[in-house]
Amino acid sequence: MTTARDVRAPLVPRDLPTPRPPHSPDRSAPVRRRDFPGSSRQSKLLAQAIRMSVRPLLGLWGRSTTLPWPTGLLDAAGALLPAIDGTVCAPVQLPNCTGSWVEGPRTGFDRVMLYLHGGGFLCGGMRSHLRLVSRISDAGRTPVLMVDYRMLPKHSIDDAVDDGVEGYLFLLAAGYRPDQIVIAGDSAGGYLAFMVSLALRDRGVPVPGAIVALSPLTELDPARKLGHSSAAHCTLLPGNALEALAGLAGRRQESGRICPADADLSGMPPTFIQVGSHELFLVDAESMADRLADAGIACELQVWDRQVHVFQAAADLLPEGVRAIGEIGRFVRSAVPGSR
Repeated sequence: MTTARDVRAPLVPRDLPTPRPPHSPDRSAPVRRRDFPGSSRQSKLLAQAIRMSVRPLLGLWGRSTTLPWPTGLLDAAGALLPAIDGTVCAPVQLPNCTGSWVEGPRTGFDRVMLYLHGGGFLCGGMRSHLRLVSRISDAGRTPVLMVDYRMLPKHSIDDAVDDGVEGYLFLLAAGYRPDQIVIAGDSAGGYLAFMVSLALRDRGVPVPGAIVALSPLTELDPARKLGHSSAAHCTLLPGNALEALAGLAGRRQESGRICPADADLSGMPPTFIQVGSHELFLVDAESMADRLADAGIACELQVWDRQVHVFQAAADLLPEGVRAIGEIGRFVRSAVPGSR
């Protein structure tokens, strides 16, 4: 297993760039919204395939969460999607879970990313997200620590947040400064990216240099999502599955947790959000961007026309996925600039 000592020696350069000053919010900064029109033939075919296959299965689970659910299936299927060529990976041991250190082909070491995978806090892991993360690592020119955090139903979302905090502390112990770290995640991992950053702030630990959230869940209560016009168009998530997830998360809640959309967002770092225009989580992404702007936090929101949930993971099939990952890389490199 890789430890902080192992990472620090070979992977962090001795001549680090000069630290940037802490983020100072601009109280007048609006959300920078960019809409990406057009949907490729490939994306339309993928959306139809998901609507006819995955969505009915999630609806079945939503009607009876006591049914056996193959939560390891998504991660196992990830074995069919290896990292892109030239990627280097190594296991990492954290206090209560494991992780994976991922270096894409063009990785530098002036910045680093902490990545929290999606999967509804129930499934997903190192294998299911390895190819996506290796692409993001390459585009952002940054190594990535993926955290295999503890999940429902055995553990609580609070446990997952704690595992993300431990991953961040691992990177600090490895020699990275807070302003060199990006915390990123997709779907439920987007929720965790915000919650880990809030937990760090509340514990007096300096927040990261930036946050990247892909199709983020930011509010566990599904009411506003189900009342939004995008609910009728979402190809993946039926409403009853969201209601079941909220109930399951509530039964495992161990603290007075406040969702990101309802939290005090003061002191948060610049944030980048991508979402599809027909996703249930569109309202979460838009409301989170507005809340960040209200708190004076710089936020770039990208809305991609008719794209499926976390469409970036299908970059091998979708030209939109390739372009979106390029946009992620651009933001990471600009928000956390290196010395070269």
